[in-house]
Amino acid sequence: MRTQNRGRNEVASACAAHVGSPSLKTQERDLSRAISYNCYARPTHSYLNLSPGLDFETQIIAKHNIAEVLRGELARPGHVPQLLNIGSATDCYQPVERELRLTRGLIEVLGEARYPFSVITKSSGVERDLDLLAPLARDRLAAAYVTITTLDAALARRLEPRAAAPHRRLRTIRALAEAGVPVGVSVAPQIPFITEDMEQVLEAARDAGATTAFYTVVRLPWEVAPLMREWLALHYPQRAARVMARIQDLHGLSAEARAAGKSYQSDFATRMKGTGLWADLVRQRFATACRRLGLNRQRVELDLSQYRPGLARGQGSLF
Repeated sequence: MRTQNRGRNEVASACAAHVGSPSLKTQERDLSRAISYNCYARPTHSYLNLSPGLDFETQIIAKHNIAEVLRGELARPGHVPQLLNIGSATDCYQPVERELRLTRGLIEVLGEARYPFSVITKSSGVERDLDLLAPLARDRLAAAYVTITTLDAALARRLEPRAAAPHRRLRTIRALAEAGVPVGVSVAPQIPFITEDMEQVLEAARDAGATTAFYTVVRLPWEVAPLMREWLALHYPQRAARVMARIQDLHGLSAEARAAGKSYQSDFATRMKGTGLWADLVRQRFATACRRLGLNRQRVELDLSQYRPGLARGQGSLF
């Protein structure tokens, strides 16, 4: 998590963006615009005339009216419900969420409107909202995913110095499962020669109560690539060049693209899982482990038919 020494409030004009998610295997809308966090969100800070490095680590953008904007969107006549996710671009349980309660406000609005959704996070902060999530999950209106990149505590501290430790995230999975919330694990991102315990993560998450899983390979868009190179030079100088070369392999980059300094293929169909031989090997490892552990045998089916726009407008319902 970020240090969040400084922050600023913004007024949101919209809160949901349409995304086709290869990782969650569904058309979803992303409500993670409330607070920015993770790696591939860094270029957003450049768009805001902030540094994707230091400013990203120390400044956070909070859209304080996000729940009201969501209520307005859900109450619009003719709104067609779609599966919705909170946190797929940025973690929705930043430390500042303890004070701002923006994510909790979103969950309250969604619950009132009977609108199905999922949340994804690295934080144990989601446990605070079990009083809202558990009853919604019983009605097939909520699910959760917890990201665990590695079980190696030392590596986790280097990768995510202010995020919850791996053992703490496993406790969060257990807490969600015991409360009746369908919970999955995200083993993302997969970084070649760095995160090498995918199978162990999947097994530990399954033992804690996860029933589904997905992964993505590391993505290095725009300003993220030089930051990744700096991180590798600092922590893994002997293997830095090999890691970057394999990341290029995962994204199927041509010799010309590599010579031009590209480290990432932005094609929407392949950017999450990669393409080519090395991407296929990761895919096979993941599929084999999931079959062995019994993960992904059944999809979590959330119920879009319960959506009631009148409830979002504060009206009663006869149904």
